Amino acid sequence: MADTATLEINGVKHEFPVVTGTENEVAIDISKLRATTKGVITLDSGYKNTGACESAITFLDGEKGILRYRGYSIEELAEKADFLEVAYLLIFGELPTNEQLEKFHSDIKKHSFVDDDVKKILDAFPKAAHPMGVLASLTSALTSFNPSCVNVDSVEEMYNAIVRILGKFPILVAWTMRKKNGLPLYYGDDSLGYVENILKMMFKQPNQDKYIQNPILVNALDKLLILHADHEQNCSTSTVRIVGSSHAGLFASLSAGISALWGPLHGGANQAVLEMLEAIKADGGDTAKYMEKAKDKNDPFRLMGFGHRVYKNFDPRAKIIKKAADDVLSDLGIEDPILDIAKGLEKQALEDKYFVDRKLYPNVDFYSGIIYRGMGIPTDMFTVMFALGRLPGWIAQWREMRMRKEPIGRPRQLYIGETERKFVPVEKR
Repeated sequence: MADTATLEINGVKHEFPVVTGTENEVAIDISKLRATTKGVITLDSGYKNTGACESAITFLDGEKGILRYRGYSIEELAEKADFLEVAYLLIFGELPTNEQLEKFHSDIKKHSFVDDDVKKILDAFPKAAHPMGVLASLTSALTSFNPSCVNVDSVEEMYNAIVRILGKFPILVAWTMRKKNGLPLYYGDDSLGYVENILKMMFKQPNQDKYIQNPILVNALDKLLILHADHEQNCSTSTVRIVGSSHAGLFASLSAGISALWGPLHGGANQAVLEMLEAIKADGGDTAKYMEKAKDKNDPFRLMGFGHRVYKNFDPRAKIIKKAADDVLSDLGIEDPILDIAKGLEKQALEDKYFVDRKLYPNVDFYSGIIYRGMGIPTDMFTVMFALGRLPGWIAQWREMRMRKEPIGRPRQLYIGETERKFVPVEKR
């Protein structure tokens, strides 16, 4: 392949470097396009063809159904690693030794408390407030309790900031759910593993002397958090990077990422799946009827949780989490018409020629919604759980962006408004 690409504008040719990534991805470096061409820019709505950065964290090939963290396949990580190992890998670049992992967990536990005044902020929210709005606000508020700027050139300060948010964030997640459910706030148990402690903080009842861990639920949540940990330059990750590029702090950048994740086209998709299932149930529960509606181009109904904008073949994460979903439902023995509808849709989609030919298979949002429902997590908390999983990916991306000293993000635009015109006094309009 040529080392340069030639762009001809008004008869004038301009050459730009062609660069290749380690997985043979090819990009045209247009960083000097505007200066070279005296003002010409590219137009790429949604940035679907634009590489905003170089990154060594996650590789994704949607056509082939490949997802790797730092070179390790998502299938192998989900089978052999736990969430804290994967978090360390994403943030620091290598899988930890046993000593590094123990220290990492110990340091996180040292920061597993939140200033008691944060409770006052939480108390100010009505119980009806959406948990994502609460989580974004509480995460942003952490900046006020940790006001010093992080010196990104200091390994120690960067490490301390990372273990601090990894320790405090699960508490904010658990408190958000307990506030919604009218339960007293709980700080957790530092004798437990990271994921086990999350479950206990969320579900321990005030009249319960001992919380009994269910290993199937622990395994399912551990896998879900791993599968959600990073996903290349998606909407929320790009938001974290661009906010951080202004040298905003880690907590402020993470809060922005939470807000971006909230939307139903992004992290809110698993909530949208359950809302769709509720609507089908309210209409009588006829899954065959809704499968036909989904195939009708003139019908506005959209089947949530099937297919993926990035994965054109299959979502590798869905293959992994399907078994965990089956295990959870089998172990808990739940009788729930919503989950029955979900299983009916899954069965029909996997057998229907229309869906098979178009590779519209159930995706990770479909199965994660089923698992969270089975675990007893409220529907509007689903995206909060997504944020909990995505936390190490956001941290890794923020850290990489700052350590590479990337410039402040400043996209251009193609102006299509009015040209210059004269002001008309109000009495003459």
